[in-house]
Amino acid sequence: MAPLIALVDCNNFYVSCERVFRPDLWDKPVAVLSNNDGCIVSRSQEVKDLGIKTGTPVYQVRHLVNKHHIQLFSSNYALYADMSARVMSLLEEFAPAVEVYSIDEAFLDLTGVCRDPVAYGQQIRATVQRCTGIPVCLGLGPTKTLVKLANYAAKKWPQTGGVLDLSDPVRRERLMRIVPAGEVWGIGPRIAARLNRLGITTVWNLASQPVERMQAQFNVTVARTVLELNGIPCLELEEMAPDKQQIVCSRSFSRRLTEYRELSEALAEFASRAAEKLRSQQSVAGHLSVFIRTNPFNPQEPQYQRSAGVKLKAATQDTRVLVGETHRLLKEIFRTGYRYQKCGVQLSQIQPASMQEQLDLFDLSMTIRQSDSQALMQAMDRINRRFPKGIAVASTGFDKAWQSKVERLSSRYTTDWRELVGVK
Repeated sequence: MAPLIALVDCNNFYVSCERVFRPDLWDKPVAVLSNNDGCIVSRSQEVKDLGIKTGTPVYQVRHLVNKHHIQLFSSNYALYADMSARVMSLLEEFAPAVEVYSIDEAFLDLTGVCRDPVAYGQQIRATVQRCTGIPVCLGLGPTKTLVKLANYAAKKWPQTGGVLDLSDPVRRERLMRIVPAGEVWGIGPRIAARLNRLGITTVWNLASQPVERMQAQFNVTVARTVLELNGIPCLELEEMAPDKQQIVCSRSFSRRLTEYRELSEALAEFASRAAEKLRSQQSVAGHLSVFIRTNPFNPQEPQYQRSAGVKLKAATQDTRVLVGETHRLLKEIFRTGYRYQKCGVQLSQIQPASMQEQLDLFDLSMTIRQSDSQALMQAMDRINRRFPKGIAVASTGFDKAWQSKVERLSSRYTTDWRELVGVK
C-alpha cells in the first residue's frame, strides 16, 4: 500500500486566532507583534500584500500602519496555545497517527484511511474551520518533503481549494518546474544560493540531481531531500516529540535594566519556567548557566556581556535549587553602571528523572530529600495548572516591572472566565 501523508498548516495562525473572536477584522489588515511589541511576526494576507515582511520592526513601517489602519496585537501565547490544542485534538479524529510539528502544523498518516485524499482533505479543512474558526491548508503526498511542497502550493494558489495532492508524478513534475529550489523544506538561503550557482534553480532541477552528487557536494540532508522529492520516504512520522536536550528561557527587555534586583527577579522567573518545562518532560538537569548582556547594537552605551555556569551537585528539577543557583551565578557576573538589554537561563546535561543518581550509596537522607522535592514540585505544578501562575517562589518578585511591553494584548478568551468574549 502506497504511503499517504498529509500536512495540515494553519493559515496566518496568530492572526487567525485574533480574528476568531474579532470577526469585524476578517477583511482588514491585521498583524501580531513579537515580545516587547517590537517586530511583526504574523501577518494577514492584506498586510503581506503591502509588502511588509515577517520580522520587520514596527517603527520602520509606521507610515503604512497608519495609512492602511493595520490592526496590531501583542502576542497572546495563552490564547494561541489553547487554540492550537483544539486544532490538534480535532486532527487526531482523522488519522491513526499524528505528529504535532509546531504550534500551527501537524503531519497526519493517512495511509489506507481514505479512497479520495483530496475530498478527505477538504473534509478535514471544513471541520477545523467550523469547530475552531481557524482556516487551514493541506498538502498530501507520499513523503514529508513533498507534502510541505504541496502545502506551499495549496496556500499560494487559491484555485487548489486549499488542498493539493502530489501523489501523482505528472502533477508533481508540473509544480516542481515552476517553484524555486529555495522553497523546498530544509533548503536554507545559503544552500539555495549554492544550488543556484550550480544552475539548480527549480525544485525540478534539484529532484533530477544524482543523490550521490548532492551528498558529495553538500551533505546527507540534501541527499535525503532529493530522495524525498522523488517520492522515497526518508523521514519517519514521529508521534512522540523527542525530549529537549537543552532548555533556554531568555528575554529582551522593552526598557534597559540597571538594578541587580530587577535582573535577579527576571532570572528567577526564567529559571522557574525552565524548571516547569523540565518537569513536564519528566527530566532533570545537571548543568545550569546564566547570561546577561547590554545592547550590542548601541555603540553610544558602554558594552558588557558575561555568562557563568555550574555543574549541579545532583541533577535536579527543583525550582528552588535552580533559582538559588541562578542568584549565586548572577552575583558573580553582575556589574553596576551598565544598561542591560537581555538575560537568560540555560539548562543542559538533561536526562530522564528515572535515571537520577544517588550521590552517596549510604546517604539515605539524599533519597528522602529528592522524594520530598518531587512531591512538592508536583503539588506546585498541580496548583498552577488549575490556577495559572497561582504559586511561585517569592524571588520572582511581585510587580514584575521588568516584563515585556504588551500594550496591545487581546483577551484570553478561552482560558480565563473573566475574559470570555462579551455579546451585546
